Amino acid sequence: MILLLDSHALVWWLADDQALTRTARSVIADPANEVLVSAATVWELAIKRAAGKLEVTTDIPAAIEAAGFTGLPITLADAEAAASLPLRHRDPFDRMLVAQAARLDAVVLSRDPAFASYDIHVMPA
Repeated sequence: MILLLDSHALVWWLADDQALTRTARSVIADPANEVLVSAATVWELAIKRAAGKLEVTTDIPAAIEAAGFTGLPITLADAEAAASLPLRHRDPFDRMLVAQAARLDAVVLSRDPAFASYDIHVMPA
């Protein structure tokens, strides 16, 4: 299975936060699954850190690599697909995850209920 982590799922995993469900922990830790982190997620977290809304002191890309996750670049097709989505959710970072998940047939790991309004696979984080 291909997993695409939403920002809070990534932060919880990296911090070993118990907010992450047992099921989410299990699928992330399963070596049979490919765990992806979008460049959009790193961008979102960096913006929140710079604005003082997030206390992540680690080098996020280095932490992602150390966790064994794969960075997912944003393609031109992803950008066009995200912009073309119905406006059920206005968060541009989440819209990018929807577009990327649709392209890759990936499961988005998130607690954000807005993902359910799109035709993608979602698993609660």
